Amino acid sequence: MGEPFLIGDAMTGGYGASDILHDCTIAVERGEIAVIVGPNGAGKSTAMKAVFGMLSLRGGAVRLNGEDITKLSPQARVRKGMGFVPQTSNIFTTMTVEENLEMGAFIRTDEVADTMAQVYDLFPILKRKRHQAAGELSGGQRQQVAVGRALMTQPQVLMLDEPTAGVSPIVMDELFDRIIEVARTGISILMVEQNARQALEIADKGYVLVQGANRFTGTGAELLANPDVRRSFLGG
Repeated sequence: MGEPFLIGDAMTGGYGASDILHDCTIAVERGEIAVIVGPNGAGKSTAMKAVFGMLSLRGGAVRLNGEDITKLSPQARVRKGMGFVPQTSNIFTTMTVEENLEMGAFIRTDEVADTMAQVYDLFPILKRKRHQAAGELSGGQRQQVAVGRALMTQPQVLMLDEPTAGVSPIVMDELFDRIIEVARTGISILMVEQNARQALEIADKGYVLVQGANRFTGTGAELLANPDVRRSFLGG
């Protein structure tokens, strides 16, 4: 069996002198959904940022489709096919929905109308509100703008940091449905999520991190069925 499509392999590193990640490995195959869960302060978002090149690693490597990208900047990783949606400050609030999507296509030199139409098919509410300032939208709609903008780069991997933070359960379910649809197009999804049980229900693979290290790894179903995971991280 070959190496996963995207892998952050045995990553050790952090900010400044102290390491937050300790020999942490995160991987996702083409068209799969991989979810990173764990308690607050476990290093989930740090692991995601490490894969995207937002902090320097003291150990380990990041490889995309067999290519070592450990030394590449986040901007260079976007050009390699990685899209990243941060948890906060992920839209331009004073711009319209459509202008936000156009900003997402900044690296492209070809025609983007077809991609925009695909985003509007995925998120019909955005088409209806395309001339409205993004800052006037609800929290769930803003997240749709953020995801749509990342999709405008035509990524091979879409990385989402807490995509359902602060939204209602109904909106969370809808966002997860859209994420499943994105994965079905062949895009890999790597996602950090506080709503662990719901995220593992849609995950092909799950990683439970504790203090920056892998504690449990398995399919979403395996982790949901694991009594230790359920007792410690899913509320029984």
